Amino acid sequence: MRLPITLSCLVLATCLSTASVSLAQDKAPVSNAANAQRVRVVTTAGSFVIELDHARAPMTVDAFLGYVKNGFYSGTIFHRVVAGFVAQGGGFSKDFEQKPVTSSVVNESGNGLSNLRGTVGFARSNEPHSGTSQFYVNLADNLDLNPRPTRWGYAVFGKIVEGMEVVDEIGHRPTGPGGPFDRSVPVDAVVIEQIELLP
Repeated sequence: MRLPITLSCLVLATCLSTASVSLAQDKAPVSNAANAQRVRVVTTAGSFVIELDHARAPMTVDAFLGYVKNGFYSGTIFHRVVAGFVAQGGGFSKDFEQKPVTSSVVNESGNGLSNLRGTVGFARSNEPHSGTSQFYVNLADNLDLNPRPTRWGYAVFGKIVEGMEVVDEIGHRPTGPGGPFDRSVPVDAVVIEQIELLP
């Protein structure tokens, strides 16, 4: 009779151990603020600071920082601004010429980060692993952009920690057609002058 009891205890102990590990992982911090890399986005509308989450989105952050270090974003615009939704940029020049990019990035939308107001995500086409350089700032909680069991989502890789009021102001600017886009382009161009690494 002791063997089944011992075996039951062993199974219970294993389950409890697994549950403890799972709970510990669930409680893992979204980012380590003390070590998190930050960048300042300087635009013609003002500046804001993004804190990057390399722990949760390593491939996305590495790709983004590669473009930052190469000065890729200087002179690009926010070409898609939808009030109450997103402000998207980082791919087109002021003349609406699409800048050449490197390879696409594996979709990291299942990293546990949610598309909440003030978070920054990697833009892509309908193909899940097509993100390259373009990013967006969530102007509201956009939970529909999160992954679901039946489809990929849009990967969050950072959050605004300073200057959200600048992004909100961009989000309320008048928009219309521009270049190849039939809508949602700011009438007065919002140009990214530079994105700089912060110490």
